[in-house]
This record gives sequence, C-alpha cells and structure tokens, in this order.
Amino acid sequence: MQSFYSESMSLNMILNSNQIQEIIPHRYPFLLVDSVLSMDETSIVAIKNVSANEMQFMGHFPQQHVMPGVLIMESLAQAGAIVLLSKEEFKGKIAFFAGMDKVKFRKQVIPGDQMELHVTLDRLKGSIGIASAKALVKGEVVASGVLKFAVGL
Repeated sequence: MQSFYSESMSLNMILNSNQIQEIIPHRYPFLLVDSVLSMDETSIVAIKNVSANEMQFMGHFPQQHVMPGVLIMESLAQAGAIVLLSKEEFKGKIAFFAGMDKVKFRKQVIPGDQMELHVTLDRLKGSIGIASAKALVKGEVVASGVLKFAVGL
C-alpha cells in the first residue's frame, strides 16, 4: 500500500472509494465515505453522497427519507479512521468506536444531500484517541460531536 503522507506530513489529494477501502475495512453497504478531499496527519475532509438507493431508507422512513443520526456519526467515525489508519503504526488494523460525547443533530440529511465530513484527531495516547467531528451540507453544520476510538488488531 502506498504512503499517503509526504515528508511534510500533509496531503491535498482526492482518494476514491477503492483507495479508501485499502485503508479501512468497511464495505458496501456499510462504507459511508465516498471520497477524501484533503487529509493531513491529524485531520480530514471527506465526502458522503447520500442516495435514496441506500438500505437504511427502506425503513427510515419509507414515506419521508431521513438519514439516521447514528449513520451520520458513523460516517464521521469512518473518515476519522481513514486518518488514523493511514499512520504507519496503525496500518492494517481496525479502529473501533469507543464512544460519542456532545453530539448534536441540527438539520435533517436527506437523499440528494452531499455531506462534507470534517474530523480532527485531538488526542492520541497509545491506541486510544479522541476526535472532534462535524458534518456539513451546503456549508451548514448538520451534526457535530466528539468521537472516542480504540485501535485493535
């Protein structure tokens, strides 16, 4: 697998879904990051295109599709995992969700929306970490919170 960090540890490139799947283990229908717009050693901006064809909309809600908040937070967690698991010491491992704090949902996300996922790794001690996360649609924050994670084998 190629290294995504230059000597300056910054990256301004696009990663597509095939490249994302080289970093994190998620697969359809649970891969919730479509592309990466920018990434450096501690932060990422990624995209999740929300489509009516996704499985969750069969039941949430059939008469008025709304992206479940927990899946918005999972999208953010996957974006954070891309940054984390791109680090040399964590390549090939899995990042597990360990908790969420201060989560707020401000607007509904519906099919046709494009979520911009912003995640910053704030603290990393050993294999445990904390990240700040927010999802935006058309420049407006739709969800935000603090994500906690643990890296496993």
